[in-house]
Amino acid sequence: MVKLPVMMFAAGFGSRMGALTADRPKPLIPVAGKALLDHALAVVDAAQTGAIVINLHYRGDQIRAHLSGRRDIGFSEEAGDILDTGGGLRHALALLAADTVLTLNTDAVWTGANPLRQLCAAWRPDQMDGLLLLLPLAQATGHGARADFALDADGRLRRGQGDETHVYLGAQIIKTAALAQVEARAFSLNVLWNQMIGAGRAYGAVHQGGWCDVGHPAGVALAEAMLNGVPS
Repeated sequence: MVKLPVMMFAAGFGSRMGALTADRPKPLIPVAGKALLDHALAVVDAAQTGAIVINLHYRGDQIRAHLSGRRDIGFSEEAGDILDTGGGLRHALALLAADTVLTLNTDAVWTGANPLRQLCAAWRPDQMDGLLLLLPLAQATGHGARADFALDADGRLRRGQGDETHVYLGAQIIKTAALAQVEARAFSLNVLWNQMIGAGRAYGAVHQGGWCDVGHPAGVALAEAMLNGVPS
């Protein structure tokens, strides 16, 4: 199985979490007695990836302190304005030292098969520039009412046609070369996804397990229920 470095996104303000992020970054919010960041790191550690890099911005000192015992993690500090996912990934490339990387959001919890291992097993670099992990909308706990992508019979992604059925879960493999072509300093990875979709090189894989979005306060209880096997 391919072994890739992983970029973990932890720089956001977590403004949707309200009072829960008034004095701490979202990745340190506890779910089932463990910080969201530790849930995400458990996924990474079990996948036996390459280098681990975490980006920092809002209250990044707390994340550094929380992980002070981990000597295997590099930190990509975003000074000034936050860089969003695309700018943040580009800023971290020197630490990742690879032209193809895994990325993982740190505001969700998972059950079932390891998401990063699933991606690595399905990765086909000759035909793919990006491979995103998805779930059907009805199975995406805590997500909301809108899907992100549709899948064709070969697993290629499309969107913007009104037939979206699947939700992006915040885990992917992505080639990074196109980041250098973006003029903006801060930008979303949606810029690259749109290019890949247009070229027919963006694909999706369906997660074999459960997932819960913890990007909003109600997500904490929903995630704990999912981890305890309580139907949503």
